[in-house]
Amino acid sequence: MTTDIKKTGSRRFFSLFMLVIVWEVLSRAGIINPFYVPAPTAVLHVVFSLFSEGTIFSHLEATFFASLVGLAIGLVLGISLGFAAALISWVADVLEPIMLLLNAIPRVILAPLFVIWLGIEIPSKIALAVVLVAVLIFFAVYNGIKDVNQLLVDRVRTLGGGRMVLLREVYVPSVTAWVLGSLKVAVGFAFTGACVGEFVAAT
Repeated sequence: MTTDIKKTGSRRFFSLFMLVIVWEVLSRAGIINPFYVPAPTAVLHVVFSLFSEGTIFSHLEATFFASLVGLAIGLVLGISLGFAAALISWVADVLEPIMLLLNAIPRVILAPLFVIWLGIEIPSKIALAVVLVAVLIFFAVYNGIKDVNQLLVDRVRTLGGGRMVLLREVYVPSVTAWVLGSLKVAVGFAFTGACVGEFVAAT
């Protein structure tokens, strides 16, 4: 078992190594345009220069700030809208088609629109991160509530439990697992949104 894992790891490392070598050769030979796909060594040289000169740190700070703020707002927005849509039918009628549309398209294509509306500064990057995270968390919460066993809901109501009791004792515990399961992806989406926003703003 351990030997198989080591062999698999070695094959993956070798494949990655060969990919980098081919990439380097093609870029240096001009077969692929180095302006769009620069050689790995050229990328490393620029990265090393940015770190050694200290110019990259302010940019990293801005990216992390946009990502974390977008993640926080997206989580709050997604959870709030998910609960509202799952528990109030008319809210679901309004929100579900919009969320399904946003979920069906590559949401990063919204980046140019946010740049037009909000400019090239931090707000446009935060907005894209918020949308990426909020849609993901919305469906996690919405599906988490819809997945609750209706018999459990009926029993709580039979025992006199109102909406707040259902929310606290039934829906929140069910949704927590769904949200935590999506949190790792949400963090990745937040950073993706911030980075794509910066890329679009820079071009």
